[in-house]
Amino acid sequence: MNIQPDPLPSPTPPPFLCELPKKDYWSTPFAESLLSKLSLPTGATVLDVACGSGLPTFYLAHRVGPTGRVIGLDINEAQLFRARTYQGPHFPWLEFRYGDVQGIPIDLGQFDRITGNLSFMFFRPHRKEVLQQLIRVLKPGGQLVLTFPSLGTFESLWERVDQEMNKQGLEKEQNLLTEYREERPSASDAEQWLKEIGLVNVEVEEYPLEIETNAGEAFLYHPLLRGGFLDDIYECFIDQKAAERFMNIIANDIQSFIPLMAQRCVMSGWKASV
Repeated sequence: MNIQPDPLPSPTPPPFLCELPKKDYWSTPFAESLLSKLSLPTGATVLDVACGSGLPTFYLAHRVGPTGRVIGLDINEAQLFRARTYQGPHFPWLEFRYGDVQGIPIDLGQFDRITGNLSFMFFRPHRKEVLQQLIRVLKPGGQLVLTFPSLGTFESLWERVDQEMNKQGLEKEQNLLTEYREERPSASDAEQWLKEIGLVNVEVEEYPLEIETNAGEAFLYHPLLRGGFLDDIYECFIDQKAAERFMNIIANDIQSFIPLMAQRCVMSGWKASV
């Protein structure tokens, strides 16, 4: 008789995989907002969309335990490689997969919970349609929780930029900036979309978050601003040298728009039980 040895237990994961990072001053506060609304039982199946390098995917895997299942989905191969490197032999019930939230792979199955920290921004321009795709892989009685920086985030900055564009007669650039600002979803937009796709017990809340910065290059290359928000301003200009001159004016006048406040928006809803 061939007796197979018992499988070795998964090694104990290091604390940084089980906790939210304390020094992440952007993603962690949003993740905390997400977790404040998420009901997560042991053994749950979870899809974490636009998961990046695993915040808060690892925390979710730790919470559901080995009887659960977690899939982190992202389109950025470098981020996925980083997440898998962090994971190593830990959490064998967690899998990081390549996939676009705007075209959910059909072989994923269904989930008790669908989460996405700072993911909603990647749903544009067809946010409601992407939400409907997610609902198709959410089990009856399951919960969807997403976070995003909502309309009003860094509004003082946008007002200062708009003022300077008006002063310099940059009409085309100002019109493009207005389009960017109007395209950003609000908390009321999120609530309406969740209700329109048929979710129940919908909750949407906002929490302010101050982002600190210094003037000059510290502002222009701020890791939380240059990765998306400031880029929207640069994209209003065809001439990037003109954009740099313009942004130097803004960067040296931060006293006119600080404190710089973001709006953490968390949206939650439940799929009705059959």
